[in-house]
Amino acid sequence: MDDLTEQANEDARVLGRSLGLSRRQLLAATTGIAAAAAMGMGTAHAHAAPPTNPGGGNGGGNGVLVPPGKRGIILYTVRDAIGRNPLTTDPALPSGFKAVLAQLAAIGYKQVEFAGFSQNANAEGGNVNTVEGAQLLRTWLDAFGLEAEGNHGSIPNSITDASLAQFDAACEVANILGFGHIGTGNDPTSSNYLSDWQAAAERWNILGARAATHGLKLYTHNHDAAYNFLLDSGPVDLQGRPTRSSGIRKLEWFLANTDPNSVYLEMDVYWAHVAQYRFPTYTATDGSVVSRPFDPAGLVALQTQRFPLFHAKDGASVPGSQAGYTIVPFGQGNIDYTTFFQRIGAKGMHNSMYEQDNAASVPAPASAALSMQNAATSYQGLAALRG
Repeated sequence: MDDLTEQANEDARVLGRSLGLSRRQLLAATTGIAAAAAMGMGTAHAHAAPPTNPGGGNGGGNGVLVPPGKRGIILYTVRDAIGRNPLTTDPALPSGFKAVLAQLAAIGYKQVEFAGFSQNANAEGGNVNTVEGAQLLRTWLDAFGLEAEGNHGSIPNSITDASLAQFDAACEVANILGFGHIGTGNDPTSSNYLSDWQAAAERWNILGARAATHGLKLYTHNHDAAYNFLLDSGPVDLQGRPTRSSGIRKLEWFLANTDPNSVYLEMDVYWAHVAQYRFPTYTATDGSVVSRPFDPAGLVALQTQRFPLFHAKDGASVPGSQAGYTIVPFGQGNIDYTTFFQRIGAKGMHNSMYEQDNAASVPAPASAALSMQNAATSYQGLAALRG
């Protein structure tokens, strides 16, 4: 396939997502779009590659680390607002997807990531967790100038005809909503053992290839445990399981054993720093304790294209605590995001989703308006990053 045809097919897939076309509908459209490209006719390109000057401004080099078009939020952060009943809520407060999306757009966000499709039954649109609901959500996204990047959904635990059909249906909804990615909020497996990670890698390779046929990138969102060391060597326990490590972290193994063209990661930068705090050493095969500090930005920099999405979650340092940090609004913590974004490469390529699990209650006192207030102040924190 020549470069022109390959680019034309990619344009077709992207245009199909922007129009809400299924893969089957896309196949019918691809030939025509490819022909148009060969004749020099342009096509719309949502989820486009970053411009030469991704920071904006005159002449480039203004040091913006998260370009305006890449400032996003995962809607889990404002789940209280999405889930509340507009009939019993102060009308000055947004309730439900439509009102929340409108306010996030007014704040300045250009991207959102879903965490499911549930809202209060009395919110406008009612139950939107359907194909028709996805079509309605898409009209709101378009009206407010928002781009949806993905969803923390459910990934099949086994590969069967039924589970693949279910996955295909989720991909069709993703296309309606214009996603570039489809994913899950969980690690590929919660296990510490190599055999379970091998099974997970095999399953994710299958599903990643399947997602690619829909024009989507399959991603896994990770917490601190996934950066712990794999138990893959040494004496075995009573169940015959290894008790020591060769020194490779679980997600490092996963990256090395999944297809880089179809399986991707969403690093939650907060949880990666918790892992840095919690897992600086491992017990080697001979029983010795070996120091191997974790470097989150270094892991990304080695293969930055594998990390199209981030959760930009900030943490205040709490030395001596179990996690080492506590979650705070973005820009009010101790995680060095300036250095992180400077080091990871591919400036302007990554999609950074602000997340704050406790946005409805931190900082105290909790209030019905707090999560949206935190969304506003955290947007300013993202926008202020320079380097």
